[in-house]
Amino acid sequence: MKKILFMCINMNIGGTEKALLTMLNEIDSSRYDITLLMLEEYGGFLNEIPSFVKVKYVNEYKAIKPFINEPPMLLAKKLIKDKKYLTGVMTSLSYIISKISNNMSYYYRYILRNINSLEENYDLAVAYAGPMDFITYFVLNKIKAKKKVQWIHFDITKIGFNKKFAEKNYKKFNKIFIVSEEGKEKLINLIPALNNKVEAFFNIISCELIENMSKNEKGFDDLFNGIKILTVGRLSKEKGQDLTINTLARLKKDGYNVKWYCIGDGPEKYNYKQRIRNLNLENDYILLGGKLNPYPFMKECHIYVQPSRHEGYCITLGEARCFDNPIVTTNFTGANEQIKDKVTGLICDISEDEIYKSVKRLLDDKDLYNNIKINLSKEIVDSTNEINKLDKVLSS
Repeated sequence: MKKILFMCINMNIGGTEKALLTMLNEIDSSRYDITLLMLEEYGGFLNEIPSFVKVKYVNEYKAIKPFINEPPMLLAKKLIKDKKYLTGVMTSLSYIISKISNNMSYYYRYILRNINSLEENYDLAVAYAGPMDFITYFVLNKIKAKKKVQWIHFDITKIGFNKKFAEKNYKKFNKIFIVSEEGKEKLINLIPALNNKVEAFFNIISCELIENMSKNEKGFDDLFNGIKILTVGRLSKEKGQDLTINTLARLKKDGYNVKWYCIGDGPEKYNYKQRIRNLNLENDYILLGGKLNPYPFMKECHIYVQPSRHEGYCITLGEARCFDNPIVTTNFTGANEQIKDKVTGLICDISEDEIYKSVKRLLDDKDLYNNIKINLSKEIVDSTNEINKLDKVLSS
């Protein structure tokens, strides 16, 4: 039986974690011994981890967490103020060397100096929460495995991607999986030397599982009989929900009988509540909070909108395709690999005005709306065969 280890941060309710859970559920547990290593025991998805998966934690993470999450020079000053002179000086020195060389490996080597490598040997170790430089470094230096894989879930041109660190460390992996073809091309364009290691691995989506889960719970529980628009995603700037609040205000001003429902939680929740209140939309823009099972809502809505500013390969967009409700999505990385514009949905530029125009078009053009529903009902969305790519890495 082959032994595979996946490493991530935690089990927070998010797209990366959901993609991992879906993949774990698709792995043949009779053939593979699976371990999930996390930095911390945290997150709404913890209870969703399959029972056959061995769960481990980096026990020392609590002690080193400030070194990862706090500005190192500020932390060094605190340490010196607390009379931890040597630790403070070494923290600042290792960080300065890392900054000068534009390579955080020196800093990570220092903060992990007292943490031993995992005792077990694995056939495959996966840095799944990527790109996160710390987990990349940990998998490369603290886990013993015959093969190692780096996973990239985000658009590297839209986040703080450390090219120098990637050039030095990604070449040590046997394979680099990235969740869209467009994302793959962006990485190769940035670091051509990785060309032979990079492969697209689409997030695994099982419509059979999603459709079954949509029947397990009730969705909308209000009595609203107008058009229900739905958005699912973490409440954060990159997910673009702020664009949809003003869009709804314009639609209401135009006289449309619509409500907008938003599933998710996150750092922008307070700001969005304030904006909703300022526009007098408390009864029309409904923040439903985080949901382990958003699928009853996806099934029952009339229009699904994905307003993201950037993605790697949006898993909630893929899940929405399992139902036949017309979709509007912004043109982030990987969107045109999931949606055929004017066939299975509408793809628009990333702006409030373009989202408004696209939603309005679906509301006004019944023929277009119905044709998209028909096309979605005929589409087969199933990427479970992607799991075979792990087999190829193990056997290569």
